[in-house]
Amino acid sequence: MFRSRAKDEKAQAAVKAPETDSSQPRHPEARKGRPTPKRSQAQSQRRSVANTSTTRKEAAKRQRAERRTAMERQRQALASGDERYLPARDKGPVRRFARDFVDSRFNIAEFFLPMAVVILVLSMVRVASLQNVALLLWLVVIVLIVLDSFVSAFRLKKQLAERFAGENRRGAVAYALMRSLQMRRLRLPKPQVKRGERP
Repeated sequence: MFRSRAKDEKAQAAVKAPETDSSQPRHPEARKGRPTPKRSQAQSQRRSVANTSTTRKEAAKRQRAERRTAMERQRQALASGDERYLPARDKGPVRRFARDFVDSRFNIAEFFLPMAVVILVLSMVRVASLQNVALLLWLVVIVLIVLDSFVSAFRLKKQLAERFAGENRRGAVAYALMRSLQMRRLRLPKPQVKRGERP
């Protein structure tokens, strides 16, 4: 009877306000469309949310598992040549071509380790003539590796300039020369072309 007109209008608006989705803003005085939960229920819900939050130990465990999966994926990619999961230094068509160029030919540098073992054995034998032969072999092997690497680098640089004119070729020649120093069966990513096959 003595209530103001503004309060009556607010009460009527609250009654008339339709129940809306939670995605839309609700009128402050409109009904919320669901019963208010009891205090015991609200507390149990809060506890369950608090318990599901990850602790530092669980987060570290999850990170280790993710790292392990990524490493396993990368290891498989190195074996199969799958570009998606290769390390950054091996990715891209330029690096792939550099790998195929090295894998498609015989490189003197890849036989360096076996030859080095033979030369070391010869140099350890206490015969003067054999030690002289070992020293000469060292010199011949080093000169051959330098010459072969120089020729390979020149040819690879030329082919990269022809095929990948507009792309970034920086570091591709050094990458190929480092690969040529490794024995073929120990190279990663694994060779995808046979010897003598054009890359």
